[in-house]
Amino acid sequence: MSQDHHTLRSDAITAIIVPDGAELISLRNPQGLELLWQAGAIWPRHAPNLFPIVGRLKNDTLRHQGKVFPMTQHGFARDRRFDWTARGPKSCTLVLTDDTQTRARYPFAFRLTVTYTVDDADLDVAFEVTNTGDEMLPASVGGHPAFNWPLLPDLDKEAYRITFSNEEHQPIRRLKDGLLRALPEPNPVRGKTLALSEQLFEDDAIILDQPASSSVRYAADHGPSIEVSWQGFRELGIWSKPGANLLCIEPWHGFASPSDFDGEFSDKPGLMQIAPAATRTLKYRIRVG
Repeated sequence: MSQDHHTLRSDAITAIIVPDGAELISLRNPQGLELLWQAGAIWPRHAPNLFPIVGRLKNDTLRHQGKVFPMTQHGFARDRRFDWTARGPKSCTLVLTDDTQTRARYPFAFRLTVTYTVDDADLDVAFEVTNTGDEMLPASVGGHPAFNWPLLPDLDKEAYRITFSNEEHQPIRRLKDGLLRALPEPNPVRGKTLALSEQLFEDDAIILDQPASSSVRYAADHGPSIEVSWQGFRELGIWSKPGANLLCIEPWHGFASPSDFDGEFSDKPGLMQIAPAATRTLKYRIRVG
């Protein structure tokens, strides 16, 4: 753990945040049970914040006004050190702004603020993306919290399910080589329920690009539960890495480039378009039950 970390506490949860990536690295219930994946060797992250892209660009290349810029999967924010702007017992705020390093990969002026707040059994995560430049700011942002799967070590993975707040009938999207496949695929959600198994993720993430729901609950028949709800995000990714005991529930605004898209970045599907001096706010909440 980074020596520079901040702990938020309520009677129901304890959360630890570090400035590297403004990342949540621990979430425990009142019994001290760790609910968050602890960055094992098979996937060395906890809950990275995705910006200024979600997913991958074709050839890991961003095109803007005749120039090309290297941009790797999920963007650079998760690998940058944020600055603390507020640190209290129930809330903390971190900020990342553009500099010469970011402009070498993403030629836009921005300010990304991430605020964590605990309230009883809820951890709220708020993103503010501000356009500090004088041209439109094309951007995506996403959460990527990875929870232990299973949450209780004596349960099988197949004991768990995800329950959506609404029935999900729209097809899903899948990836090939990190890019969005051209055609949608059948939705494995049955009504409101997604029965979890490792086989679901042999073909990478499940992407709901038209979710009817704004919250999901991850649980077995007994033991702790996790509810994730969101505002301002339009898509939802669900992912697990084969061989890892983790389950990611990811509210997104944006997704990987379609496999046939290699155009101007500002034309990429799924982006926010933020006017100069404007701010977009997106939030998600983790509720521990």
